[in-house]
Amino acid sequence: MAETKSLSQFKSRLAGGGARPNLFEVSVPTFPSAIIDAWGSGDQSENGTFKFMCKAAQLPASTIAEVTVPFRGRNLKVAGDRTFEPWTVTIINDEDFQLRTAFERWMNVLSKLDDATGVTNPSSYMTDAYVQQLGRGDRRFSTTNNGGQSSVLRTYKFYDIFPTEVSAIDLSYDTTNDYETFDVTFQVQYFTIGNSLESSGSSAGEALIE
Repeated sequence: MAETKSLSQFKSRLAGGGARPNLFEVSVPTFPSAIIDAWGSGDQSENGTFKFMCKAAQLPASTIAEVTVPFRGRNLKVAGDRTFEPWTVTIINDEDFQLRTAFERWMNVLSKLDDATGVTNPSSYMTDAYVQQLGRGDRRFSTTNNGGQSSVLRTYKFYDIFPTEVSAIDLSYDTTNDYETFDVTFQVQYFTIGNSLESSGSSAGEALIE
């Protein structure tokens, strides 16, 4: 017979009040060297703007395919290879077009608009990125949490990403009381999971999964 659960029991399990999908931060600490060369000045201010203007992102899915081995009319399923899906972020477009210009230049470094040439060394056009799930208070899962500072509940570090799509921005006279947004889709080599920005594995005890 199943045990009857009460609201009080459920409350005791809902540590921290539940993670909120609108509490997050995305950052690209260093743009690739080829992009900096294209800017000329080496300006990295786009990342500070990006943290505010990144409207939506995802905590990545984890997928391992199965390998099916037939045997006497039955199928044995064993673990296959892990795949990493593209990662997409949605960005608010400000009137200075700072971020859209940055990603359009990044794409142009990969494949120029006029002659289809581009850089060939992957290390010059790839970089790392982080997405952090934030908490509502200053102490993770604390029963005495009084708020005042957002804690970092989980950090995903994406390695060697580069954009493969900067989406269109639809323009229309019928659109009012709204602002422009666009999506950027990145290809991801792999990611690691931790509790802070040191989740890359360089800080022992920080990384949850490597």
